[in-house]
Amino acid sequence: MAPGDSIAEVHASVGEAFDVVLKPLSHPELSEIRIDENLFAIGRAEAPFDTCAPEAVAQLSRRHARIFTEHGVVYLADLDSKNGTSLNGAEVRQKPAQLRSGDTICFGSKLCYRVQFVPRVKARAALARPTTLTLTPQRDDLGLQPIDVVQFPFLVSKADALFARYREPYPHQVNYVSRRHAHVFLKSGAPFVEDLGSTNGTFVNGTRLDASAVPLKDGDVVAFGGTHFVYRVAVHKESEGDSTLTQLKASANADEDNDKTTFVGSAHSFLDIFCVDQPLAQEDEVNQEALPDAADAKKDGERRRERSKLALMLGELRTAFTGNERVTTRRGLIVVGALVAVIVAIAGTIYFSGSTEREAKGFIASGQFEQAANVTNDYLKRHPNDARFAALNTEALLKAKVPEWLAALKKGDFERANALIAQMDQLGANNADVRPLINELNWIGKLESFVLGRGGPDAPIRIYADEDRIGEILKHWDDDASSHQRSLDRIASYVPEFATPYAEALSHLRKLQSDDSVYLAAIERLKASIAKELAQDHPEALQPVLNDYADKYPRLGGLDRVREDLRQYLDLQTQARGTSLAPLVATLDKVKFTTPPFQEQFRQMSANRLPSPEAIAQYQAVRDAWKNGQSAQAIDGLQKMPAGPWSDVVATELAHKKAVAAQFADVQKARGTKGYEDTLLSFYETLDPQDDAFFAKAVDPDVAAFKDKALARAQSLMTQAQSQWSQYRENGSIGGTQRLEAGISDTFRTQARLLADAQTGAQHGMRIFKQMKADGAAKWQKLADEIDAEALLQRRSLQELRMVLEPGLLKSKLALIGGPASEERRAP
Repeated sequence: MAPGDSIAEVHASVGEAFDVVLKPLSHPELSEIRIDENLFAIGRAEAPFDTCAPEAVAQLSRRHARIFTEHGVVYLADLDSKNGTSLNGAEVRQKPAQLRSGDTICFGSKLCYRVQFVPRVKARAALARPTTLTLTPQRDDLGLQPIDVVQFPFLVSKADALFARYREPYPHQVNYVSRRHAHVFLKSGAPFVEDLGSTNGTFVNGTRLDASAVPLKDGDVVAFGGTHFVYRVAVHKESEGDSTLTQLKASANADEDNDKTTFVGSAHSFLDIFCVDQPLAQEDEVNQEALPDAADAKKDGERRRERSKLALMLGELRTAFTGNERVTTRRGLIVVGALVAVIVAIAGTIYFSGSTEREAKGFIASGQFEQAANVTNDYLKRHPNDARFAALNTEALLKAKVPEWLAALKKGDFERANALIAQMDQLGANNADVRPLINELNWIGKLESFVLGRGGPDAPIRIYADEDRIGEILKHWDDDASSHQRSLDRIASYVPEFATPYAEALSHLRKLQSDDSVYLAAIERLKASIAKELAQDHPEALQPVLNDYADKYPRLGGLDRVREDLRQYLDLQTQARGTSLAPLVATLDKVKFTTPPFQEQFRQMSANRLPSPEAIAQYQAVRDAWKNGQSAQAIDGLQKMPAGPWSDVVATELAHKKAVAAQFADVQKARGTKGYEDTLLSFYETLDPQDDAFFAKAVDPDVAAFKDKALARAQSLMTQAQSQWSQYRENGSIGGTQRLEAGISDTFRTQARLLADAQTGAQHGMRIFKQMKADGAAKWQKLADEIDAEALLQRRSLQELRMVLEPGLLKSKLALIGGPASEERRAP
């Protein structure tokens, strides 16, 4: 913030990049409304509603609602309309409600629009120089001061110091001005004035304003509440050599001469201006223009009544001490002594009660703010309702600790900043007045810690990491933005160096509010898509969704974590569908999900579909026995495995291990016979290089002796697989119509067998190549991968029809395609 700028100026510098578009829902014949100003009026006589068909706007009041932008956030305010205003079905009452893209708003029950935030087609044309406004009193004899309005919006209010200062000489005239009487704002660079439903009205050139705002021009005469606060308008467009800062300095210098003082109006908040608070109107007086002499007589009467009260009090005191009879000398002495004692006691009380105040003020005057805070806090412990000491404590506490807190914040030492907040809590423990101010400092500390902790205001918004903290920060502000702003302004008034970090914090807030409208809304949609696809067991559909969001929202962070969790989840599903528990158990040892939806999905899988820790330990014993060649012990362990969703996988692995054990025994028996080579190579090609490593190693020497024949067999298997794959592709892949058939057609059967045989042959051939470490394996790898990918695609496509196909038919079709025997069960 530049030197000389006010806090309100910083608040007002929004710089929108989006327009608000209202798309009609209830009356499609109406045109959409594009709002590119900070304030938009909704009313029967306002454009474009004044040109709509009467039946479309029948429920609109003349002064119905307002849409406005404050600190980069869009709000909707109802102005106590007859038929009400609602946001997403909830009624908007006294307090403005924040709008987000996609919201539905209704004026009455029949005029509804959808809200959209759309990028501005072109930037607003910047004004050559800022507009300012001077209100010069019409009468010189009333002692009114000119008002120089350099910041907008400007609220006319009897609670504002500009008018409240005249309450003593003109109590009734001030009371003719309402608390929310009127406001002056800029529209397309020109000043407008709007009455806010005041009791005694706002007048421009003698005409009382109705529900609509009117422009103010040079020479216009504007009056608030009657004939007392009447001003002539002067509109200024600053020349190239002028600046607001120059004006402010000139005004400050003018304060030295009270006769020439021009009071600069500070910017107000639309949030305050458009709050509806009906009880406040009861404070207003109706202006009946009482005569001056009657007013003087009234004042004289009030003075006489005050004197009578004093005389009555003295008489009562005299009677209480002496009675009505004539007093004796002794009695008179007693009375005099009592009176002296009372006077001394009163004087002592006044003196000693004032000594604490003098001590506190002395500490403040000498810059010993923490001592002053301790003294006033101790006093408030005994006298919690003393407003003077509360004000002293607030001033002393803020001046003692806020500069130190700002230094810690600047260094990024948030631990120290939090410790100082705790010290402020202690120093203001008995002062209710300072509590909201400390809360605001604590909120700014959280805001700055969050912004800097994630790399600055333009850092990515991380899904499953940042959205809750952003929501918490924004909720605090949105609960009562105007109150928070007043508290922060008050801190700045005590500690001027607070102004710059205050402005920076509001800049960060506006950035988060913008992110809330765009990125947090996108994150919510993406989270819903992730939850939906996982619930429907379609995790593979998430990869293109993640890519799409990454392209559309370049500052959307945390997608790498989601992609990694998705990869692990898909891998876990694949292993759970396999023919052995070994890969699944190995995956479970290293899997670690970091995002909530995948963590929840994994919890559900662990509870319902994955082996329990006890079952995994039992299976580990089976694996160890099998690796050591203890086939009987391993088979017995598998047979004793507990039943569960993995039972089909266990049954398949049990069948494989039994077959391997039996074939190994046959190989041993066939050693030295004529058919030994074929028996050995047939056995060797069925072994898994990892799970069946013991048996592969046992026959490696014999296989090496027949290496040429083994490689020839592998070559034959791959050639045959290639022929079957080519035939499958020439016939055309298995399509969705064939998968959906109520039976098994000859076409499906033929194609499924071609695909299954090609996959089995390719797998056996590649096993021999790899176990023999032959160079010829590389040229066949692509073929094997293509066949595996098609088989996996067909199995998954059939699985997606499990709610359509009869279970027995689905199992038969999966069996024809081949692959894991467990594929007919529902995948985890």
